[in-house]
Amino acid sequence: TIVAADLTVTIIESITLNGSNMGATNTLVVESVNEINQRIVSVDADNVRTLFEFSTTIGSGTYVRANVKYLRITNKDDTNAISLNLESATSNCWITLTAGESFMLSAASAAIEADDDTTIAAPTLQDISTISAYSTSAIDLDCYIALT
Repeated sequence: TIVAADLTVTIIESITLNGSNMGATNTLVVESVNEINQRIVSVDADNVRTLFEFSTTIGSGTYVRANVKYLRITNKDDTNAISLNLESATSNCWITLTAGESFMLSAASAAIEADDDTTIAAPTLQDISTISAYSTSAIDLDCYIALT
């Protein structure tokens, strides 16, 4: 039996300007995680590669939206950028990650959960159905997802 545990995510920014430390450390604790999936995904040049799919039921390569609590995608290439496509049933959003950059989502604010209300006060990523990647170069991505 898997016992749920808390996932701690720490982001450290380190810089000194004019002799002053202008860095920051921020920590997020994601409670009650009992499933982790981490993998390296190779994206071939000029091909779209599906990284994650979300639904209300689990399936092969498909995660239950309501169970996703944290997601990270890191571009492991040392030179080339990659574009991520966050798709919903009615729209999509492209985000570019340059070499070494990461993209993160946390469901602490219900960012991935389906919305049953037709009025959204602020833009969110509530209705993501698929996250895919595209680059003109072959790129490796570190994909990490935590669920309850």
